[in-house]
This record gives sequence, C-alpha cells and structure tokens, in this order.
Amino acid sequence: MMSDLLLYLIVIGVASAIIWRGSVLLESSAERISAYYGLPPAVHGAVVVAIGSSFPELSGAVLSTALHGDFELGLSTVIGSAIFNILVIPALSGIFSSKLIRTNKELIYKDAQFYIISVAVLLITFSFAVIYLPVEGKALTGVISRPMALIPILLYGLYLFIQQMEVQDVHQERPQGVKIGKQWGLLTLSLALVLVGVEGLVRSCIFLGDYFNTPSFIWGITVVAAVTSLPDTIVSIRMARKGQGIPSVSNVLGSNIFDLLIAVPAGIMIAGSTEVDYRVAAPLMGILTLATIMLFTFLRTRLTLSKKENWILLGFYIVFVVWVVLEGLDVIRLILP
Repeated sequence: MMSDLLLYLIVIGVASAIIWRGSVLLESSAERISAYYGLPPAVHGAVVVAIGSSFPELSGAVLSTALHGDFELGLSTVIGSAIFNILVIPALSGIFSSKLIRTNKELIYKDAQFYIISVAVLLITFSFAVIYLPVEGKALTGVISRPMALIPILLYGLYLFIQQMEVQDVHQERPQGVKIGKQWGLLTLSLALVLVGVEGLVRSCIFLGDYFNTPSFIWGITVVAAVTSLPDTIVSIRMARKGQGIPSVSNVLGSNIFDLLIAVPAGIMIAGSTEVDYRVAAPLMGILTLATIMLFTFLRTRLTLSKKENWILLGFYIVFVVWVVLEGLDVIRLILP
C-alpha cells in the first residue's frame, strides 16, 4: 500500500505539471484565435479568458461527476478553487508586487455584485434540489436535475449579454502572420493535456480518500483546487507587478463566475442528475461568501489592498485548509456531517 501511495503522489506531481503546461498553451492559443476573429473585448474576457483559465476546474467537475459519479469531489474542487482565487490570488499578487493592488468603484459595485449574485443563485439551486427532489433516507440530500442545473447556466448567459451590451462597435484589425489552423491544433492539444492532467488528479484524490479513510472532497477542496488555480495565480501576479490591479482582480472574479455558473452544472448536464448533500454544500458556500465579504471590504475601504490585508487574506485561507483537514480526519466536527 505504501508503494501505491508513493505512486499516486508522483501522479499528482506529474498531473500538476501537465495541467500547468496545458493551461499556458490553452490561454496563449485562445488569445491568438480571439484576436484573429476580432472578438469584442467583453466576449474575449468573459468567454475566451474565462474558459481558458477555468478549464481545469471545469474538467474536474465534469470528470468527477460524469466519469466517477462523485459530485461532491467536483463541487469541492470548484468551490475550493473559488475560495483560493478570492483569498490567495489577491494576497500573493499584493505580496509579490512592489505596488499596492488598486481597484475602482466600478469593479466593486458592478463585477462584485454579479459575482455575489452568482454565489446566491448556486446556493438557491442546491436548496431547490433538497426541497423539491429530496432523497429518501438521506437527511438534507436532494437530486439536482438538468432543469435545475440550467438555472446558473442561464444566469451566465445574462452575464454575457450584459458584458456585450457595454461594448461599442469597434473595428479590430486582424493580426498579421497568425496561422489559424496551427492555433486551433494547439488549442485542441492543450484541452487534451488539461483533461489528462485533471483526470490524474481526480483519480489520485479518490485513492487518497480511500487510503486515509477520509472523504474525497477533502482532497478536492485542497489539492485539486490549488493546482487548478495555479494558472490564474501566475497571470494575476504578473498583472499586479505591472501595476494592473483592476485586471488582476477582475480576472479572479471572471474565473469564479464561470466556475460557479458553468463548471458546477456542466457535470450535471452530462450525467443527467446527481445528488447533493446540503450539509456539505452549504458550509462550503458559506465560507466562500465570508471570503468574498472579506476581500471586498478590504478593497472598498481605500480602493486598495494593503500589505497587512494581504497577509490577513492568506492567513484566513491557511486557517480554512487546516480546518478542512481536521474535519476530514475527524479530529473536530464543527460543521461538516
């Protein structure tokens, strides 16, 4: 068994490297394709960039639910990634940048409001499952059907519509020298690499859950969530070091909106339906809400993130991870069933 554990730890390392390489290739090829076809900035940001940076989370949710029948693992991966994005990415961007992360009121009151609505709508969808399609013999467990999964997806459609309405008709010149066939080939290759890497992570987390006799979602919300968020982390840190605080934070929000409204229901749409344990989902969504409140409270006070606030965000994430691990090991039992 020890040899199996070592093997799966190696798989996690290799899978992480594959996801990293695939994500970098995905974002670069998607950006060139978007420029070639002259997509509006809003469509490029809300669709191309969001899908590119969030495809690892999308893959994790789909593979966990449709292939392995473990919706909680996929859900924990997405929510864990969202919590990581809200707390760790802004914190590290500020810590590794010589400049303060600066935002504006438009980001706080427009993008943040839609993001908070996204969190609420996903929680409402879980609530509908428990209320209208309860599972007999399982307390606070319901079935999320395809019609219910459409609720967050339709909200994302509204998000795209709103983004597009704010874009003026601007003629964009196509870049010269772009071999579009090659870019589509690289895009396909990058998608395949990410899928292979995420599948390796998912299988490893299922094994670790069995090996340590812990729920698999514990590993999804920590290991898989952190690995799949690495591409977003590097992108945001680079932006912050260039003094681009607003794009750095908006990249996080756009990725989280896509994760919550598309990545979570995508696996359900493929599988047909799945069970959700509200005792697990609600606390995790509550922590995500608390993390969101912390970030936007810090951002709104002076429209900046101070060095002290960066360390507070990072410290809260460390506390969260420690709590999840202790819950999974049955050392404490505060919220999770």
